[in-house]
Amino acid sequence: MSLSQTQDAQKSLMPGHMTPAGLQLTSTLLFRRLFVALLNLGVYALLLLWLASIFAPGGWTPLRAGIFIAFAIAAPWSVLGVCNSLIGLCLQHLHPRGLQAAAPFAAVGEEAVPLRKRTAILMTIRNEAPARAFARLRAMQQSVNATGQGASFDWFVLSDTTDAAIAAAEEAAFAQWRTDSGPVAWRQYYRRRDTNEGYKAGNIRDFCERWGAAYEFMLPLDADSLMDGDTILRLVRICEAYPKLGILQSLVVGAPSRSAFARIFQFGMRHGMRCYTLGASWWTGDCGPFWGHNAVVRIAPFAKDCVLPTLRDGAHVMSHDQLEAALMRRAGYEVRVLPVECGSFEENPPTLLEFTRRDLRWCEGNMQYWYLLGLPGLKPMSRFQMVWAISMFIGVPAWTLIIALVALMPAFGDVIAPEETGSAIGLYLVFIGLYLAPKLTGLLDVVVQRGGLARYGGALRFAASACVEILFSFLIGAATTLRTSLFLGALAVGQTSGWTAQNRDAHALSWTTAARGMWPQTLFGLAIFGLGLVYAPILLVWSIPLTIGYLLAIPFAVVTAAPALGAWFVRHGLCPAPEELDPPAVFQSLSDLQAKLG
Repeated sequence: MSLSQTQDAQKSLMPGHMTPAGLQLTSTLLFRRLFVALLNLGVYALLLLWLASIFAPGGWTPLRAGIFIAFAIAAPWSVLGVCNSLIGLCLQHLHPRGLQAAAPFAAVGEEAVPLRKRTAILMTIRNEAPARAFARLRAMQQSVNATGQGASFDWFVLSDTTDAAIAAAEEAAFAQWRTDSGPVAWRQYYRRRDTNEGYKAGNIRDFCERWGAAYEFMLPLDADSLMDGDTILRLVRICEAYPKLGILQSLVVGAPSRSAFARIFQFGMRHGMRCYTLGASWWTGDCGPFWGHNAVVRIAPFAKDCVLPTLRDGAHVMSHDQLEAALMRRAGYEVRVLPVECGSFEENPPTLLEFTRRDLRWCEGNMQYWYLLGLPGLKPMSRFQMVWAISMFIGVPAWTLIIALVALMPAFGDVIAPEETGSAIGLYLVFIGLYLAPKLTGLLDVVVQRGGLARYGGALRFAASACVEILFSFLIGAATTLRTSLFLGALAVGQTSGWTAQNRDAHALSWTTAARGMWPQTLFGLAIFGLGLVYAPILLVWSIPLTIGYLLAIPFAVVTAAPALGAWFVRHGLCPAPEELDPPAVFQSLSDLQAKLG
């Protein structure tokens, strides 16, 4: 009996006590969620009591009260990050069947059975470089065709491009693709809307209304997405095996890059996300995440039950993905993530300015969830996922406020009692540990894996890359958190980030451009360092890991965008993706197509 047959039999025995797809006992997930909640609340309470014990001997002042409140707002994100990462690390290396415990459906995707349903693969684009986008889609098509299952897939380019010249280039690229495809060209479609109504979600909604009835599944892609055929088939097979699985999200990792900034960022992101996602999937279970791309979506319930509401001011929902996941689960379908690294890739922003621009768009979208938490019928875990998406950004100005208030304390003669100095240093170091924990668990995961270090060019290169990434993560954190904090303030008075196209290619930044984007960070850093030098030099020294990034934001943006530094990183194998050292076939196809298409 296959795994799927065994699980179907189990579901028939206990239909009222299983998740909709029959993957897990609801009591098992309830126990896990209670365990995680109690663990997080316990750690959170201890941290608050610790901070209160530091402040209490000298008496509560407005500055101390402000720091305490800000810490209470900011700490939960870090606490849960540590919890998820440690659970994931234990599942990886201490649990005999860790992946099955977190993702009981995973093994089904490895069964080499023919596909029965049709899938539409959708690439949504808007004012992107057409050659880059079409090369990725064509490389994926070649990879899928190589599996022998290409007849089960049709390919769509859904354009919201408003630039006439880019639109013409898209049409030319599509025509060339159809010419090169020969007899199977009829499986390829191109459609351009005149407006960007509803943003990406509106683009996909239009597809569902026009073509969705012809397909069981869709696989939405961003313009920088890349997936290999084996991974696509694995996801579709899992969804075919479980008719009540509505969304299956893959774990997306960064593709090899020539940009030093992108390499550094995604090296840390890759290790921070691997254990984190595995740990989170262990307890979120059937109410998992959806990131809007590189995921298989069951079209019928999506089209019927995942219609996005219009906000009270008439605006469209920007961060549609997690809301769609909540609506899918409300409709009685599970939302799951496959928490393993597979052939699912994306490109990360090549510069600090592009990175912060993307972050602000996400921030604006996530803040819209405030108006949507009260939607009727949502599962408690789905509501929590939306709250968590909000807290991801709400905690940012709280940490910024803590840094500002701590710097002001000596200027107002508000000094920690001498007997509490050691405790304050201890709490500070614990906070640094919380910040680094997801990265460190991911790095440890690589070290203890058989052949893990070899995938990154050996122990020496891996250690050097880890040190570079940890150092740079503090610089990135300072520069981005202040900009997000300022944006949240602007958002409160009606300013928005807009919806502009991303510059995905590695490119240099001029000092003028960097200064125009990063001057607030520099001024904030000068203020922090000025206060420290005058009133508390020792405190300033201790704060350097968290504050030096403000002062160095402009040179950091320029240097990490420099093509020469990116080339140096590539040449010396620093912060690589494993696929850079051992390229999968889909990357070779992409390289060949890029050379052909220019």
